[in-house]
Amino acid sequence: MLTSYLTADRVLTRDRVSDWREAVALVGGVLVQHGNATAEYVDAMEHSIEAQGGTYIDLGFGIALAHSRPENGVIETGLAVIRLGSPVLLAGDPDHPIAVFIALAAQDADSHLDLMQDLAAILTDPTRRQELLDAATPADVLSALAAKE
Repeated sequence: MLTSYLTADRVLTRDRVSDWREAVALVGGVLVQHGNATAEYVDAMEHSIEAQGGTYIDLGFGIALAHSRPENGVIETGLAVIRLGSPVLLAGDPDHPIAVFIALAAQDADSHLDLMQDLAAILTDPTRRQELLDAATPADVLSALAAKE
């Protein structure tokens, strides 16, 4: 399911970005470029992270799921990923270093449940999770997310 929403042009890799805001802007920009969301949606993701408790998007192991509510600018369900060579601190919090941001635009409250189940399967499998964290290219990221689907 994850890879049915991801293609190589929806996966970014960067050695370094300035901070979590740049990472979210880059990965959110992919959603906008592909017509999944508006620029306002990207702003809403950033505001959600800046809000108290916004680090809840940290799924653990250096992976975060950036998202917001559908009414904040989702056009159609879509995914994008950015893999960072150097982690950034989510909301500037040293307890939340993030190396992989997955941006989700979910068209409604139910459409992303299958995606979340697939993501949970990857994150709970140490081998698959490490493949994602070690991915150096968009093809590596896609391979890690496609493995054993």
